[in-house]
Amino acid sequence: MLKREDFTPQRIDEIIAEARRHGPYDALTHEERDTDRKAFLSKSDGDGLWVFGYGSLLWNPAFNFTASTPAKLHGYHRRFCLKLSMGRGSPKNPGLMLALDNGGSCNGRAFYIEPDSVESETRILWMREMLSGAYKARWCTIKLKEKNVKGLSFVINRQHSRYVREITAEKTIELLGTGYGYLGSCREYLENTIDHLDEINVKDRYLHNLRESLRERYPTAQIK
Repeated sequence: MLKREDFTPQRIDEIIAEARRHGPYDALTHEERDTDRKAFLSKSDGDGLWVFGYGSLLWNPAFNFTASTPAKLHGYHRRFCLKLSMGRGSPKNPGLMLALDNGGSCNGRAFYIEPDSVESETRILWMREMLSGAYKARWCTIKLKEKNVKGLSFVINRQHSRYVREITAEKTIELLGTGYGYLGSCREYLENTIDHLDEINVKDRYLHNLRESLRERYPTAQIK
């Protein structure tokens, strides 16, 4: 589990340095990351910030929030389309991560950050989500149960070197079944995502089909 204490400039430098010991690794500088964050927040109305979560943010947000609620985002859908060689993957056992790709819609959870905490918590969020520039921060309309709100969503950067434009179901299952790194396995990530969507009565056919196929092909967890 990631903790907010894990997100410091020093720790980010260590993670990037470790990744680059195994080969090229695209990453933002601290200055680029903070410039992006400030540009995003410059369009805020100052009334706090809603953040849309669709994957690991559902169970391990690592930032402070005062409210959370089931939510829906139009214009993007969940897809395993981000190659991993660290975190839940490694050079020896690469994996795949979920991202929000163009088109469709996605059910998840929205988290609310109070106005006085936006500065500190977005620093955490940008170090968490914008390490390599594989995502783009976007203002989106997030549909809550009783209203729509303007909020933050991290969507895939389709120009990034780790973006997977096309991949077969067979290859996806292989990478999910064997991907493993210091944060755990891709298989655990898939299971955790489904479990926490189940808690808010969200059934994602894409994820459930992948899990069923994964269990058929890899009945037991693979040896690390």
